[in-house]
Amino acid sequence: MIRIHFTAADFARVRFAPRPAPLQEMNTAFLKVACGDDPLLFGHWRRRLLRSLPRTALPLRDLVPAGQAPTFLDVFSDSLVEGLDSVRTTPQDLVRSEMRRVYGSSGSPPPPWVRALYRGDSDAWSLLRRAQQAAFETTLRPVWPLVQDLHRDEFTRHALTVAEHGTATALTRLVGASHLDGTLWELPAPASRDITLNGRGVLLLPTFHWTGHPLVGDHPDQPVTVTYPAGPGLPLTPSGATAPADALAAVLGRTRAAILGLLAEPHSTSDLARRLRVSNATASAHTAALRGAGLLTTARAGRAVLHRRTELGALLARRAE
Repeated sequence: MIRIHFTAADFARVRFAPRPAPLQEMNTAFLKVACGDDPLLFGHWRRRLLRSLPRTALPLRDLVPAGQAPTFLDVFSDSLVEGLDSVRTTPQDLVRSEMRRVYGSSGSPPPPWVRALYRGDSDAWSLLRRAQQAAFETTLRPVWPLVQDLHRDEFTRHALTVAEHGTATALTRLVGASHLDGTLWELPAPASRDITLNGRGVLLLPTFHWTGHPLVGDHPDQPVTVTYPAGPGLPLTPSGATAPADALAAVLGRTRAAILGLLAEPHSTSDLARRLRVSNATASAHTAALRGAGLLTTARAGRAVLHRRTELGALLARRAE
């Protein structure tokens, strides 16, 4: 659980990113590639993406040993060029401390170019910039207009919630299973962590590739950034392109197939509706049909109603990959 401690002034400094952040969306796309979950919905996309990456993008893999990435790659600028420039201006002390952190637990020695980056070598920095640029052009450039459209929709939805119900309600509706108690905002996460804002405020950034827990960036003298999954997280395809054939969707329909994919972890009806961008009534109708077919179960957990895949549902999802 991540616990973010607000002051009264911090609630007035909650800001929603007006535009998507190219490098952070790219980071979350690669995070989704690496986590290996939901092979039915993401397996083909992962394989296609990894095959398409040019050699110039491969150095990025060296910066994430043992699944850990250095924090200086987390850049929230809404301009790709400005984001790349921001990475380059990272203080060298921070680069060194982050590389010691990520390689200290990996058990493997860094390659020569990473050692050169540690020393501040300009050629190593140029190699990193080319790798990030190439990775963005391959991974996100074809779908970037769609990401921008989805971001505008999410921005509008958040603004309406703030206007109608206030900031507190908007915060809890962004992330399933989050809870706001006075000045304490609790977010689901695999590790325990406490963050005190002390007037820095919060920047909210939706991501359309990552479907896991919120990703929280805490950099000194900057707003705390909460990158949260928005929508179903299904692999995005360019306008006019044909998505890969989905055997399960052909049988159940794409929405019900997406629900089975999401239910690798329990979800409430409202959380499913938010991720799928449908009404609660529509999500409820789909879960009722899946429950009737023996593919999921539903049980009350406190005030929430949680849906879980049955063994049959999980087996069907795996077989349809």
